[in-house]
Amino acid sequence: MQQVVADARQRGAEILTGGERVGDKGNFFAPTLIANLETDSDLFNQEPFGPIAGIRAFDRLEDAISEANRLPYGLAAYAFTRSFKNVQLLSSRVETGMLWINQPATPSAELPFGGIKDSGYGTEGGPEALEAYLNTKAVSVVGI
Repeated sequence: MQQVVADARQRGAEILTGGERVGDKGNFFAPTLIANLETDSDLFNQEPFGPIAGIRAFDRLEDAISEANRLPYGLAAYAFTRSFKNVQLLSSRVETGMLWINQPATPSAELPFGGIKDSGYGTEGGPEALEAYLNTKAVSVVGI
């Protein structure tokens, strides 16, 4: 986290909140929000696991989807919209294992939890998680 924030500061980004460790014990980092960040920054090119987000504006939804799919990561994505057409477009085009629209992440045992691409293989939770433990067999018989 500290390296990602340092890279953002070096590039002249604006740290809106957070950006620092919390205390000197453990691995606690303040929730961090960064604006005016360049596309080639560490935050927009790595998969940081921590309470950090970068803000970037787009004029077209297609451009935002292209940017979301640009990297080899796809654990979770979030979107906010009032348009069901946009919900359908995001659902079908954003390459991610989990997509949360108009809400924070709300995982539950009934929903699959997992990423795609370099963010994971398979899922935990939900009936989809059982697939890794099953042996599917196709049997075709003609005229006995």
